[in-house]
Formats: sequence, C-alpha cells, structure tokens
Amino acid sequence: MPDGSSETPSGALDERLPLTPRQRAVLRTVIEQHVSSGAPVGSKQVAGKAGLEFASSTIRYELARLEELGFLDHPHTSAGRIPTDSGYRFYVDHILEEPCSSVPAVRSVQDALDAQEMRRELDTTLRQLAEVVSEATNLLGVVTAPAPGSATVRHVEVLELQPQLVMVVVITSTGDVTRRVFSLDGPVDPGLCEWAGAFLNERAGGMSVGARMIASRLEDPTLSAREQGFIHLLGQALTDLDEGAEPALYVGGQGRLLAETDRSVEAVEALLWALEVRYPLLATLRGALSHNEVYLMIGSELPEPELARLAIVAANYGIARRNLGTVSVMGPMRMDYRLAMSTVREAASALSELVGEVYE
Repeated sequence: MPDGSSETPSGALDERLPLTPRQRAVLRTVIEQHVSSGAPVGSKQVAGKAGLEFASSTIRYELARLEELGFLDHPHTSAGRIPTDSGYRFYVDHILEEPCSSVPAVRSVQDALDAQEMRRELDTTLRQLAEVVSEATNLLGVVTAPAPGSATVRHVEVLELQPQLVMVVVITSTGDVTRRVFSLDGPVDPGLCEWAGAFLNERAGGMSVGARMIASRLEDPTLSAREQGFIHLLGQALTDLDEGAEPALYVGGQGRLLAETDRSVEAVEALLWALEVRYPLLATLRGALSHNEVYLMIGSELPEPELARLAIVAANYGIARRNLGTVSVMGPMRMDYRLAMSTVREAASALSELVGEVYE
C-alpha cells in the first residue's frame, strides 16, 4: 500500500479539491516536467523531487490514480504519463499559485516598447506588442484592436478637390485616417465646404464612431435645405466608419512558431488554421472582454474542434469600466502557464495605460 503520510489527517480527500496534497504535488511535477521536456513523464522522474520523497511504488500508485481521475493519460502501455485537458485546467486553477521553487522571470513588456514611438500610431503599438509577448513566451502572440466603433472622432476636414469633387478626411482618436470622395451634380461653393467642416467638427468631434449616434447629432432643423442636403451627403463619411468592420488582429511570432522543432505537428496545423480562418479566433478572444482577470481556454474548452490541441491565455486591456481588446498568447497545451499568464497580464496593464490617453 502507498505511504499515506502526506494525506489529510483523516486520510480523505480535501473537501475543497478532488485531489490530496500528495496527488496535487505529483500532478504539478508531471506537468512541469512535461512542459520542460515534451516527453511523457515516468515515476522515476517524479520520485525524489522536492516534496515527493516517497517510494517509486507510491508514486506509481498516485500516477495511476490521477489517470483514473482523468488528469493524466499515457500514449501507450509502457510509456510515462502526459497531462490531459482536465489536468492542465486543475493545474492552472488550483496548483499554479502554490509555492514553487522557481518562478520564470518575466521580461518587462513596458521596457520593450518605445512609449514615444508607440503613442503616434496605435496599430504600430499593437503589432509590436504581439511580437514582444511572443518573444517573451515563445508562443504565438495575438493582440486584438479595439472595435472600430469604440474610437472617437478627433477631427474632420472638408476639402474641395475640383469644382464638383469634395473629399472628407476623418481622423479618429486611435490615429486612423479615412478619406472619402463625394461627386456632386454641380460646382460646390468653397465657403460651403469651410462651413461644413466646422459644423461636422462641432457636432461629431469627440463622439464615438457609430452611425446612429452621429447621425442624430447632424440633424438640425435650423439649416437650409441646401445645407441639410450637403451635410447629409458628407455625413456618410462619419456614419459609415464602423459598418461591418471587424476588429483588427495583430499576430507575432509566426516564424518562431514554425522554427520550433519540438512543437507537435497537430498543434502547429491548428495554429495555422486559426490564423487563416481568424473568425473563430476573434470570437474566442471576445470572450475575454467580459472578464477582468486572466482568461484561459484549454484544449476541449475551445469552441472549435480544430483548436482542441491548443490553449489560449488572454487578458483584456482598456479604460475604467470599458474593456477594449485583448492581449493573448496561443500555443500547444504544453506551455509554461505561469509565464504566459504573467506576460499577458503585464502587457495588458501597460497597454491600458497607453490607450487611456487615447480613449479617455
């Protein structure tokens, strides 16, 4: 019989968790050994580790029990064990915060970004941040941009290009610049263009991009029919900004992913599929926007069968009472979850400080 010296006083399971302290220690060791080596873990690799000074027979018993409970599996009869989806999930939820002999050092994301350069263009920030978190974790870095409708109108310019051509330039709070050219039936009065620019800035400046809200602000019964028609035409440059637009997705580390020889073929294929299709990935990451802490989906928890060999660790960024997007890493279930969680948390915090200057 296995030594029961590390069981709870009654010898029963901890009522709060479905594993004894010794089983949790064995599971932690198996997962961390597997993450490090990529190979199945046998009893000899577990016995003698810190906190696990038990006979090999005791360790074998606990490994078998963990397999019965669905936390471990083995590729074939004589092989060691590998973690299952449930094993990784239990590790993340109940073991990861327990004391550990070594905590992976997290590269400072804030130091990795040039703040002055980044403040000029938000998309440059997001693109570089995806690469930074990928480099820090050796996983795929994925950052979602704020939805187009979450930006505000910073400035509107109405320019006469030709007597019958007018261009409306819209600059949003994120630095995005859109240009739209309108063709008129006859020559336009330059004074009307100047007035329209001032009117659109006054009514739409600072407003969130969105057809319904801005359209209502452009209605004014005191305007002449000519002025109303002109504003109604040019206003489309503002009201159509977010129609049907999906948030941009910035990915870093594709080359690093393909260069890693210890990645499973199935996991790499799943990652490439996710990047090619994108829509399921975007939908999955939107789920993080309802959370105010690090968000994980592991293996079969992911909604698409094609992603079942992967894990996603994400944290949202934004301003007070408003989440705007996510910073995440994505890769095989065999990942360093402590490092992944720390990295996305730090990156999201740094990005929140930056976007506060744009959206507040």
